[in-house]
Amino acid sequence: MKTSLIIDLSTLPEEGMALSGELDGTIFDLPKGDARVTGPLTYDLWAQKFDSELLLTGSISAPFEFICVVTLKNFIKTISLPTAAISIEIGHSGQIDVAEALREEIILEFPTSPRCDEGDIPQPCEIDSRYLAVDKSLDNDLSPAPRNESPDPWSALNDLKGLNDQT
Repeated sequence: MKTSLIIDLSTLPEEGMALSGELDGTIFDLPKGDARVTGPLTYDLWAQKFDSELLLTGSISAPFEFICVVTLKNFIKTISLPTAAISIEIGHSGQIDVAEALREEIILEFPTSPRCDEGDIPQPCEIDSRYLAVDKSLDNDLSPAPRNESPDPWSALNDLKGLNDQT
C-alpha cells in the first residue's frame, strides 16, 4: 500500500481532478502508548489548483484504537471528515505530496478525552465502583487532610515585606 499521494501540478487539469484511494496507516507514525492506527487512511477528494494554492475538498477517514479515559478499555473509533477542505501553498509547477496534509487533518480531529461510548461500537462507559472514593467505608485510621477554613491569598505577599527596602 502506498504511503504518499503525489500530485503533478503541471498535468493537473485547470478544472480539477478526482482522487480516491487509500494510504497505508504507517503514515501516522504515532508514539507508543498513544492511539494506534488500525487501518488505512481512505480518501475521496477533488484537487484543484488556484494561483499559489492547491485546494483539496472531499472526505477522508481512518480507524484508530483509543484507550477510554473512564474505563481504561481499548475501543475503535473511525476519525472521519466528510467535508474536508485542505489548502496547501504551492509553487508554480512540479510535484507535491499531500499525504502529510491529510495526516495532519485526521490527527487534529483526535478526541482530547476519548470515551468508549463514542466509539464505532459504543460500549458502556462507567467507572468501576471499586475505584470510587464515595463507595469506600470510612472505617480506617486515616485523618482527613488539614484545611484552612479561611484561606488568605495575601499571606504570601505579606511575607515579602521588606524586600523593597533593600538597596
